[in-house]
Amino acid sequence: MTDEVNLSDTSTWLPLDGLAPGFDASKAELSDDLDGRTFTIVDDRGTRITHTFGPGTVSWSYEPGESDPTTATSDTDDCEVIEVDRDLYYAQFPHKSLPNKAVTLILDLRSGHALSVISILGQASLGKTAVQMAFAPSLIEGIETTGEAPAPTNELIGRRVLWVYSNTHAYEHVYLSPHWYTWQCLAGPEQGLADTDANTVWRIRPGIYVFTWREKVIPCGSVTIADHRDQKAIRSHGVLFGWDETGTTPTHFTFGAYGRLISHTTHPVEFDPARPLDR
Repeated sequence: MTDEVNLSDTSTWLPLDGLAPGFDASKAELSDDLDGRTFTIVDDRGTRITHTFGPGTVSWSYEPGESDPTTATSDTDDCEVIEVDRDLYYAQFPHKSLPNKAVTLILDLRSGHALSVISILGQASLGKTAVQMAFAPSLIEGIETTGEAPAPTNELIGRRVLWVYSNTHAYEHVYLSPHWYTWQCLAGPEQGLADTDANTVWRIRPGIYVFTWREKVIPCGSVTIADHRDQKAIRSHGVLFGWDETGTTPTHFTFGAYGRLISHTTHPVEFDPARPLDR
């Protein structure tokens, strides 16, 4: 009789660096559209961050506004840029001087809006995941501002989506509420594993969303941008950031996935998970 695998024994779950091989098979081709160009984003505190892109790099300069306690600084980091849609770019760069911090920058050159997601890797504690995230909407200097600014959204709630990352890796996501989603591995080294973790979703353009999650078992988090406009051919681009198996070295890698809507649950109004919490 074959020994049954104990899927509930989280001590046997793969570390983040164990998942990496082959997980990036569906990653999009990198874009050089921004090479040689400079963009300055300004948030509501008056903080200005200037980004100059080069082949595989970004040089940035951080000038805090009056209410921003962050120290002024600048550096050059390795950077990957992906074109999500026309005039919409996803830039991902870990800080080499602060290896426990990674930045995702969404630039919408059509609307003049930007969104920065700063992922900070620390240690998990009761009620706190290892990766914490900060979201900073901004405006791009020199581009006329049009349309709606990026903002948190409940538009994914109720959707169940199949995501295929490679010929080996496939997962499904069920978007439960403004705070929670459930994932299940359907194929790959984590097959049979599932959990419910914290998520945050922002709307960037109609049908295009930044979807982030923070896992509690594996010390990692992810920032993705997904185009849901064609629900039979969804496309996403993202990063995973967390500790390696030793728990001492940050692991950071980008990936892509192809998705499709499996089902969509519609709750009665009185039981809508997006309604304010009864407390």
